Amino acid sequence: MRFDGKVVMVTGAATGLGLATAQRLVREGARVTLVDLNAEALEAARDTVGGEMLLVSADVSDENQVRSAVEQTVRDLGRIDGLYNNAGIEGKQDPVESYESGQLDKVIDVNLKGVLYGMKHVLPHLREQGSGAIVNAASVGGIRAVPNLIAYVASKHAVTGMTRQAAVEYGQYGVSINAIAPGAIMTDMIRGSLIQIAGEDGWEQAGAEFVSTNPMRRFGQPDEVATLVTFLLSQEAPFINGATIPIDGGQSQAY
Repeated sequence: MRFDGKVVMVTGAATGLGLATAQRLVREGARVTLVDLNAEALEAARDTVGGEMLLVSADVSDENQVRSAVEQTVRDLGRIDGLYNNAGIEGKQDPVESYESGQLDKVIDVNLKGVLYGMKHVLPHLREQGSGAIVNAASVGGIRAVPNLIAYVASKHAVTGMTRQAAVEYGQYGVSINAIAPGAIMTDMIRGSLIQIAGEDGWEQAGAEFVSTNPMRRFGQPDEVATLVTFLLSQEAPFINGATIPIDGGQSQAY
């Protein structure tokens, strides 16, 4: 029970990697705040997560809503020990010459500003208590290029940079801040991306072709990412700080 007595906030918690991580945290004793824009999906997640939790419907691109979620966590659950900054969007797939500025703004608002707001409002509590951990969701798009996703790649590279910066500033207070770089993990977002490429009838074949170049020849699973995130949030990883850790079957290492 690595998280017995601990409180962790997870954004983008109603589905995918956020939901899988919340489930894992609760199994290991945590009390959790689940934050998501989709209030109905949050309610549906309640029964699958279990345990003592707080549900907050909020838009992470709105700083006031993020501040309120953190304040509500501390007020209702008594403390905060960790944050998984998971909420993110992919945005529209287009080549650079066709990319719309409105799409860029939307992706940056969620993927970059949302991460900053989470850290900004959680870190004062972690600094004051002299302990805690933050895990930010970067992506393999934060360590290499991904075709036709200029805004997504830009935002995730920025998350990697912000993670390093915050780690340098707050390590002295006993706080660790790291990022993860998931590759092709089979979530609703990946499925939606494949449907954009190949349509409803062809996405599974497109997916098989996509992972054929992966050293492990498969998609990753949300539970595998949850294992890494909970390790980084736990007190078993106190000297890992400022790292961006790929979890992609080794694909980012291939030429």
